[in-house]
Amino acid sequence: MPEAKLKQACVMGWPIEHSLSPRIMGYWIARHGVNATYNAMPVTLDQLKDAMQMLIDSDYAGCNLTIPLKEEAMALMDSHDDSALVSGAINTVVVKDGKLKGYNSDGFGFMESLKSQFPEWRGDKVVVVGTGGAARGVISALKNAGAEHFALVNRTPERAEKIVSGLELNAEVYKWEDRQQALSGATMLVNGSSLGMIGQPPLELDLSTLPPDAAVCDLVYRPLMTPLLMSARARGNPTVEGLGMLLNQARLGFREWFGQDPDVTLELYEDMRKAAA
Repeated sequence: MPEAKLKQACVMGWPIEHSLSPRIMGYWIARHGVNATYNAMPVTLDQLKDAMQMLIDSDYAGCNLTIPLKEEAMALMDSHDDSALVSGAINTVVVKDGKLKGYNSDGFGFMESLKSQFPEWRGDKVVVVGTGGAARGVISALKNAGAEHFALVNRTPERAEKIVSGLELNAEVYKWEDRQQALSGATMLVNGSSLGMIGQPPLELDLSTLPPDAAVCDLVYRPLMTPLLMSARARGNPTVEGLGMLLNQARLGFREWFGQDPDVTLELYEDMRKAAA
């Protein structure tokens, strides 16, 4: 029986050295016996259009996109999944018949991680810091899962206002300097920004006004235990780390490119935990 044709996929971004995606996909490729390759490709914003054409020309199954390419990629797709339209950003590209289709699996990945790490979460008032593509995907997924009220904090309030109107949220928008006030009465806090990531400044947020039973979630996964999560744990708040979201959001691309729906096993989680530490 002839060997299955080699399938190719990659992750693109700038910088890209920090990405754990090749390690995650490599684990699943080996586990499922798929004849495939997955590598990291440094791509800047001004190289993105050519990189998308390269996927077609070089017969790639698709790619993942990370900072700073997610939003710019919207205009380069031939079609969009609803998840991309809602979030306004793309983290997964699928190539089929020479056409590009964009998806956003951030919301799915976040909800799968949240259900796993803190299934008793409540959406009475969800505070979200940041309004990038990942944050928008998470907000949409939380709304669909029943979250009732949001408080959005962003350095550019106009961006947050667009999300409120676009997703028809029951929400308030807080200026950056008023971020402490947003925490009062919250049942969940989500850092959807890059603050706290290795190489980035920490998220400067005093948790003293946050209720002690509010869940604190961080989309950042390097470091695994961000300053925000350390502060939350020190005061007894339940925490949800970003690694679970990273692992679960990767499932969509693997399924679309390679035809298998992989599991987030304990072995994979522990391996990635060590890599992210």
